[in-house]
Amino acid sequence: MNHPVAAVDLRKSYNGRLVLAADEFRLAAGQVTALVGPSGAGKTTLLRLAAGLETPDSGELYWFGRPSNAADLAARRRLGFVFQMPRLFSGTVYENLAYGLRLRGLGEGEIRERVERLLQQVGLSEFSAQVARSLSGGEQQRVALARTLITGPEVIFLDEPTANLDPPNVKAIEELVTGYCREQGAAVAWVTHNIFQARRCSQQLVFLAEGRVVEAGPTHRLVQEAAEARTRAFLSGEMIY
Repeated sequence: MNHPVAAVDLRKSYNGRLVLAADEFRLAAGQVTALVGPSGAGKTTLLRLAAGLETPDSGELYWFGRPSNAADLAARRRLGFVFQMPRLFSGTVYENLAYGLRLRGLGEGEIRERVERLLQQVGLSEFSAQVARSLSGGEQQRVALARTLITGPEVIFLDEPTANLDPPNVKAIEELVTGYCREQGAAVAWVTHNIFQARRCSQQLVFLAEGRVVEAGPTHRLVQEAAEARTRAFLSGEMIY
């Protein structure tokens, strides 16, 4: 199986406190991997380390079969990250989406065609000329996701992008991500507290607790017959956190 992101023995501490000890972590091309677990389990730390947004204290991280390197711009351009709170540029919705394409040297005609096509897909065509930060939270998050997708990343990291959104926007983002993963063969790592979302959207599940990967495997298998008692307790809603 193709694993565009793989990590071994990642360790990360803050102020002398170990917050993550992940012996093994892999993302598969064409699959959504959901990272679930109690608050403070290390989910976002693992996501940020795998995306190269933070540096591990020790361990090995590989992007596309080679050791990761923050200075490797070619590899980094194959990755995309969407935060829980949209981090949009000042300016219009159109300019937010066009920015990454201009950095890649595309002509204005092709940029306009791609932006208009994607805005139609995310249901935001009518907002193209509006200031992005003036939109509702759900609309802003769709802009942030579209800005990531438009550059064609092979790996997408999502840090609870639907945590504060209403059901229609949650549904829209879930459909965008799963559709892109399926059609483009991208690998997706999705941090979520929503077990039902993890069941709906993911093919692989990673359960973390107390900074460690307790269990990982196909979502359907872990939901039906997890090997670890803590995994079963969390997935059934019995774990208090």
